[in-house]
Amino acid sequence: MRIGAAQINTRLGDLAGNSQRILAAVESLVTAGAELIVFPELALTGYPPRDLLCDDEFVRATIASNADLARRLAEAPPVVIGSIDHAPRATPNHPGLYNAAMVLQGGRIAHVQPKRLLPSHDVFHEHRWFVGGTHNGIVKMAGRRVGLMVCEDLWDEGHPVHPAAELKADGAELLLCLSASPYRTKVVERRHELARRPGLPLVYINAVGANDELIFDGGSFCVDARGRVTASLPRFEEATRVIDPFGEPAEVDQLEEPEELFEALVLGVRDFARKNGLRRAFLGLSGGIDSALVACIAREALGPEWVTAVAIPSRYNDPQSTECARALAGQLGIAFEIVPLEPLFTAAEQSLGPLVAGGGVTAENIQARLRMVILMSYVNRYGGMLLNTSNKTELALGYGTLYADMAGSLCPIGDLTKPQVYDISRWYDSGRGVIPPFILERPASAELRPEQIDPFDYPRISPIAEALVQGLPIPAHASSEEVERCRQLMRVSEHKRWQSGIVLKVSEKSFGTGRMMPVTKA
Repeated sequence: MRIGAAQINTRLGDLAGNSQRILAAVESLVTAGAELIVFPELALTGYPPRDLLCDDEFVRATIASNADLARRLAEAPPVVIGSIDHAPRATPNHPGLYNAAMVLQGGRIAHVQPKRLLPSHDVFHEHRWFVGGTHNGIVKMAGRRVGLMVCEDLWDEGHPVHPAAELKADGAELLLCLSASPYRTKVVERRHELARRPGLPLVYINAVGANDELIFDGGSFCVDARGRVTASLPRFEEATRVIDPFGEPAEVDQLEEPEELFEALVLGVRDFARKNGLRRAFLGLSGGIDSALVACIAREALGPEWVTAVAIPSRYNDPQSTECARALAGQLGIAFEIVPLEPLFTAAEQSLGPLVAGGGVTAENIQARLRMVILMSYVNRYGGMLLNTSNKTELALGYGTLYADMAGSLCPIGDLTKPQVYDISRWYDSGRGVIPPFILERPASAELRPEQIDPFDYPRISPIAEALVQGLPIPAHASSEEVERCRQLMRVSEHKRWQSGIVLKVSEKSFGTGRMMPVTKA
């Protein structure tokens, strides 16, 4: 059976642009001989549309676009797209919508299959906008009885309803699952595991691209009735391909975790810039490992000509920090500038007098904030965005200065622990030799006072902090004092995280819309 898998990258709210992508993909797949064409979940609106769905005008425009696409695809084979449709209103002031798989055939919307299971965990808040469907649908397409599901309908653990099993019992010969499953480490293995459970041929079409904090990695695939993968699409890029769930088993390309994480973050930065009309990025390149990795990601995401690194040495900087930052920028081919901090800091000391006398935290934080004044001046003068260089361990423990090193529109590595930052940096450097050994090997330091070293044993403390964030068992090596210290640091720094840039999500629990801790709590 020749099924056209349309793994496309859509933009939130861009109904016209997304329609054109759908039409172009259909044309390509029809030429390739597809008998049935399938798109991801909410391909027309982009995922997740969130409170765009509270805008009646946007909803009306989407409903009209559904019908328009059906008319324009009248001569095509059956096309299954993800979109929205009206549903009975659940409560007053609720949009009352279905998240649906729609079959477009013969110039009309031939079938609407609502998503039955609506996720309400982590970054998913679908009950806010959608009503769950109450029935399964089997549609005759390309000579087969096809059962339709939308994302969570396959991830049915913990639900009283099991759509895949019900569709099989109702006589489905093939299952289609339209999905917008965000990237997390090891998520591919989990998707394959779930696709094998029904014991039917299954086609899983996943979204690709990034919208705000969420990265969609594609990797669409199909399995046969024995659960063997018979075809798969690439990760982290758009693709259209004719696949056959009834075909012979095929090999699935595997990426090592550092490479997978790097590719995810490159896509996250690239799409954030492209979809928001931002071409240029700036970052502070300190000579430390965090900013080094962000520079590498930005270079791959945007191209070296669109990335500028700025070193801002202070009186406390090791000269090697600036020289290694210069060397790294040269190896990456990105622009590099040096703006000494000393004139601004001296002026601040003179102006603020006793507030900064004798150094201490106030003096350190002023230096960090003055660095941000410099970096934001570049953004204001030349346009583009500032990339934040904080890692997850620092964000968790509050080791960052508000309105300073926590500033920036986007935080590419804010869901990577400090050890992960080192692992990915070493992977990227292997065979390239672009990151100076001094950066890879030096003790972490903010360089805001003489001989300053970060106050954490990162290999020891990062797993503890991450376990607290993820809600996982505390590592066996952790003492009760260390755990309590981490809890307290996380508690008092909550307000900082509420004011940080958008963190690209690559783990099961990141700092963002999936973790809504109050600032004011006991």
